[in-house]
Amino acid sequence: MTIQRKLWRSCGIGAASTLAFGLFSVGAANADTFVPLPGGDITKVLSDGTVVNIKLVGESADINPSMGATPAHRNAWVSGSAQVTVSGDGGGKIFPGYTVGCQVNIAGGGVTGGAEGAQAPPNADGTPGASEAGADVGGELSLGPGQARSFYILDLEMPDDYGNESHKTRNAFKGGSGSVTWADETIGLSGCGGYAQARSFVSVEVETDNVISWVTLWGQPFSLG
Repeated sequence: MTIQRKLWRSCGIGAASTLAFGLFSVGAANADTFVPLPGGDITKVLSDGTVVNIKLVGESADINPSMGATPAHRNAWVSGSAQVTVSGDGGGKIFPGYTVGCQVNIAGGGVTGGAEGAQAPPNADGTPGASEAGADVGGELSLGPGQARSFYILDLEMPDDYGNESHKTRNAFKGGSGSVTWADETIGLSGCGGYAQARSFVSVEVETDNVISWVTLWGQPFSLG
């Protein structure tokens, strides 16, 4: 699965504007299909009374069912905006990403397979997956029947505590709200000769004076053809 950065990405504090493009190729045989998606909304009250709300808005996918002129290749451009609020001017970290499966049901959220990034994507119950330090964000992925893989869409370059270059798969925020917006992020899938699906997720780590907790919102699964 190849994840390429397309057009722009906006990460910031507070609400973020959303821009989605429908791309259409020439020729009926390889015509793209634009799919508007419903996004989602989840609210959770933590053990110390902190209220966390996650919204996924402006979500869409533009799907090309046959990249490389073979049924085993798929290509999709995905867009959306994750918006998070935490009561009491709390803060946290936003980890947006996607799960992709080949001939496997990903409606439950949890999948087998590794993650692309230092922090693995969430489990089905919303808790964080096992860490995979040293893994890269992006790269190519080939999936066979019954396989699934998750990845993060962010790759933020910033200095570490010692001034060295580091890459983060999350956007940190404080002051009660934060957001991440993406447009035309590419999902490339090869090696899957049967049906394939993908779905978005937004996993948020919230830290208060009394508790550290994770809340995850899953988007609606959509077909890659």
